[in-house]
Amino acid sequence: RQQKWKSSVSTQPKMPPCNFVPEKYESYPYERMQKIREQNISPSLRLYYKKPLLLHQGHMQWLFDYEGKRYLDLFAGIVTVSVGHCHPKVTMATQKQLARLWHTTNIYMHPSIQEYAEKLTSLLPDPLKVVYLTNSGSEANDLAMFMARLYTRNFDIISFRGAYHGGSPYTLGLTSIGPYKHGVANGFGCSTTMLPDVFRGPWGGSHCRDSPVQTVRNCSCSEGACQANDQYIEQFKDTLNTSVPKTIAGFIAEPIQGVNGAVQYPRNFLKEAYQLVRERGGICISDEVQTGFGRTGSHFWGFQTHDVVPDIVTLAKGIGNGFPMAAVVTTKEIASSLAQNLHFNTFGGSPLACVVGAAVLDAIEEDGLQKNSEDVGTYMLLELAKLRDKFEIVGDVRGKGLMIGVEMVIDKDSRQPLPAEEISQIWEDCKDMGVLIGRGGLYSQTFRIKPPMCITKKDVDFAVEVFHTALQRHAERPA
Repeated sequence: RQQKWKSSVSTQPKMPPCNFVPEKYESYPYERMQKIREQNISPSLRLYYKKPLLLHQGHMQWLFDYEGKRYLDLFAGIVTVSVGHCHPKVTMATQKQLARLWHTTNIYMHPSIQEYAEKLTSLLPDPLKVVYLTNSGSEANDLAMFMARLYTRNFDIISFRGAYHGGSPYTLGLTSIGPYKHGVANGFGCSTTMLPDVFRGPWGGSHCRDSPVQTVRNCSCSEGACQANDQYIEQFKDTLNTSVPKTIAGFIAEPIQGVNGAVQYPRNFLKEAYQLVRERGGICISDEVQTGFGRTGSHFWGFQTHDVVPDIVTLAKGIGNGFPMAAVVTTKEIASSLAQNLHFNTFGGSPLACVVGAAVLDAIEEDGLQKNSEDVGTYMLLELAKLRDKFEIVGDVRGKGLMIGVEMVIDKDSRQPLPAEEISQIWEDCKDMGVLIGRGGLYSQTFRIKPPMCITKKDVDFAVEVFHTALQRHAERPA
């Protein structure tokens, strides 16, 4: 099936122009950097690629390495660079604040925390109006779990298999991807439930998900019905009836799974699940660490695409465009459960972080980045879907806005993951042609495409051509 597309691509794809000139690299030579890495940096911090990149400068959607080579960044520092590398507006606001005041901690008032809290919560629906600022997504989810347990006076929390909610000892109970699990006691009071994955899971069809691209699976559902959703909801009820007490603390889910490779659920699943959780006295937590801030295009927050209002929302990554900050936003009642005793965060909500956060919100609005995510993301999804139809090994293309997954398989019938070494070869080829993409999924079988939200359709054309070339080369390699 692949062979008939042979040699349709002969020349290397041409990168769109960029008039930015990076500074000359003046630090240690590459070999010395590698040596220091081996000796002085924890080996748990693994590097991408056979010859790891040594990056030196960034400009909007572009990255430059130590030799001045330019790359189109389609992974955005793991979905973190929301408005663009070194965005001038964010950079300027940060520089101004750096000269004024870095840190006081929140035992005193400083202008930026109130300004930012008002600005951020104005973007969330009632009653989500109270914010607690932290430094990372793991920390935010940790606190959300803590609040859920304090407020409900229940203990058990449910998450999906394939979920990623952080790597701290507390959140590791919710994170449900094997390689992240260490052999220490974790997950006390955490239960996982079946992931309603309409591509890989036992049930799925041809119009289950909120995406311009549906799965290659067929279904016989009548208009407005979704048998896959009904089956997955039965599994969720089964978890509620067998694995947890009669009353629970809550349920946490990403609106679209991130680390697991942009996995989407049937359209009505979260709405029905939220109702079941609330009947048990639990609260609903939406982990917006990757889906927030306009990335899904149609809405500012991922939960809005499911037509639900959670009780707690956790935010990180894109919130600061690369600055370490995160937030938990909740209701007055839930927030007050934390005020019965002391709970303190030294750096959360620092003057610097709040100025960065506010500048990011301004840039999203002024640059029209939510609309850009929708337009450019939809365009990219449809272009990638053409490659799915051409190549047997491209099993699924999915996502919404600029939150995209491309799942690689041996063949579309079995949906078995493509072997890691073959995926790595395609991935390395893309990097060599100047395009950086992420990896995810339980078998690292899914390419994760989550670029800075400023990318253009010209960038997409280049990226898709690069991916096409890499797939072509794979098809022409001897088995």
